[in-house]
Amino acid sequence: MTDPVPEGLYQTLASHPSGPESDDPDIALRPRDFSEFVGQERVTGNLLTWIEAARRRSGALDHVLLSGPPGLGKTTLAHLIASAMGSQLKVTSGPALERAGDLVGLLTSLSEGEVLFVDEIHRLPRVVEEYLYAAMEDLVVDVIIDQGPAAQSVRLTVAPFTLIGATTREGLLTQPLRNRFGIVEKLVPYETDEIRQILERSSKRLGTTMVPEAAQAVAERSRGVPRVANRLLRRLRDVAEIAGDGAISLPIVDQGLAMLGIDKLGLEDMDRRILASLAQLGGGPCGLGTLAVAVGEERDTLELVYEPHLIRLGFLQRTPRGRMLSAAGRQHIGLPDGAGGGQQS
Repeated sequence: MTDPVPEGLYQTLASHPSGPESDDPDIALRPRDFSEFVGQERVTGNLLTWIEAARRRSGALDHVLLSGPPGLGKTTLAHLIASAMGSQLKVTSGPALERAGDLVGLLTSLSEGEVLFVDEIHRLPRVVEEYLYAAMEDLVVDVIIDQGPAAQSVRLTVAPFTLIGATTREGLLTQPLRNRFGIVEKLVPYETDEIRQILERSSKRLGTTMVPEAAQAVAERSRGVPRVANRLLRRLRDVAEIAGDGAISLPIVDQGLAMLGIDKLGLEDMDRRILASLAQLGGGPCGLGTLAVAVGEERDTLELVYEPHLIRLGFLQRTPRGRMLSAAGRQHIGLPDGAGGGQQS
């Protein structure tokens, strides 16, 4: 009665998806359980409470919404939740669910207690999203059969399941969808000490020696994002194997990050181009569209990936009139402090 789930629409993962046998470097470095997860103490503490309560009731965990900037561990937490619940995890994404039939087929294929993870859930098409409402609340989906006078509605049941939605743009979720999540948690950038702990664990997983001073230096330049830290670690391992004795030391960190164009504050070439472009535009205020054209990058990438770190450093300010370059930002790129007119779009 419903279309079969298209092959490749989702990936089914076992409850322990990050075992050491994995060839994927990102998966291999993931925590295997909540005890290995560093940081986000409030979020993980809450999740462990809700999970234990659901297990004692022998029921499905309430639906979970995880929001926050990219690279902070939303996907990892989805794996850990499924593992803690003793369930399989089915992974898909908002853009992959193009048709209502895709979602209906996926929902009706779920077994009792399974966890469905939808990444970028804010990008679900509205017509597809509406099918989720009844499934999340009443465990049913209504499907229209045939067309015209012969059309009829058929109600299909859905096994008790947990939906985990991940989003970097919580504000783009419709209110009806957001209201149907019983658990809503927001992830925040990590502290330097937390990133250092992650690097120490990851270096052991990779079989690489990393001295404490090197781990601290990399942590300070990782923008508070574990994904960035692990990416830098893998590249520094390469430098250490080619230019050194295999151990990641402080000189190896300095050499490797210089090769990657990353400075002492973790700024990359694009960060410096953003600051330089703002300076050329008179320091602001400058609209996001104008800035995106000036640096040749997408608006969303600027807003989600680059601007948060520049704002935390005090180099850039978002104002009602547009982006502004601060005195500290001018100083970082070697310009004297000064004010000027700006452009806006």
